[in-house]
Amino acid sequence: MTRISGVSARDAGLRVKLAYYFTRRQIAQLTARGRERMIEPLELYAHAPGLLLAYGKLEQATAKLNRVDWRLKVLAQLKAATLTSCEYCIDMGSQIARRSGLSDEQLLELPRYRESELFNHLERLVLDYAVGMGRTPVDVSDALFAELREHLDEAQLVELTSAIALENMRGRFNLALGIGEAGFSEGMVCAVPATAAEPRLRSLGDRGSEDAARPGHVARLVRKITDELPCRSYIRSHVRVRFFDQVQERSRTRIRNLS
Repeated sequence: MTRISGVSARDAGLRVKLAYYFTRRQIAQLTARGRERMIEPLELYAHAPGLLLAYGKLEQATAKLNRVDWRLKVLAQLKAATLTSCEYCIDMGSQIARRSGLSDEQLLELPRYRESELFNHLERLVLDYAVGMGRTPVDVSDALFAELREHLDEAQLVELTSAIALENMRGRFNLALGIGEAGFSEGMVCAVPATAAEPRLRSLGDRGSEDAARPGHVARLVRKITDELPCRSYIRSHVRVRFFDQVQERSRTRIRNLS
C-alpha cells in the first residue's frame, strides 16, 4: 500500500486523464498484460500535474530512442532495478525483459552475471556499467568506460547512461512512496535483488556436485522449481526474502540428490 493516496481518474484534470489513458495503453503494449495498479506511480505524480507532464515527456523521449539495442537497454534497466530493490520496477522489468528475448534462466542468473555463460561480453560490460551507476557515489572506472567505447559510440553511450539513470530515478521514487509490485510477472519467474540473491545463489553451488558448480546449472534448476510459482513480493525487505529462501532450500535438496 502506498504511503499517500493517488489521484484517481475521476478526480484528475483532463490532461492528467489523457496521460493516464495513453500510459495504460503503452504499458499494456510493452508488457502484454494489463493490471489494475499498472499506473500507480503516475497517480502519485499527479499530485503535481506539471511535474507529471514533464516526467511523461521524459519517458516518451526515452522510449523513442533506438540507437542502442532495445534488449541491451532492457537488461541494463532490469539490473538497475534489482540494485534499488524496487518491487514495481522488477515486476514490470522482468516481464518486459522476457518480451525482449531474455530467458527466465538469464533473469535468475543476473546476480552472478560475471560468471554466467548466458551473457556475452558486451552484456557483461553493460551490466557492470549499471552496477557502477547504481552505487553511491557512482563508481564507473575509466577502464570500464574505455571498454564500452569499443562497442558503443558517443550517442549510444549517452542513451544507455540516460536509460540507467532514469531507472534509478523510477526505483527511488517508487520505494520512497511505498509503490509495490503490480502483477506484471504474476505466475512467472522474475529477477531478484542482487543483495538478496548473490549469497544465496553462491551457496547453492557448495554442495559437492560438479553439475551444481557449472555456470547456468543453478539457474536452470531453480527455474524448474519456480516454473509454476508467481513472482512474489519478496523483494523489498528481509521478511520478503523468505520466499527465495524456501526456493533455495528446495534447490539444495535437488542438488544433493544429483550428487
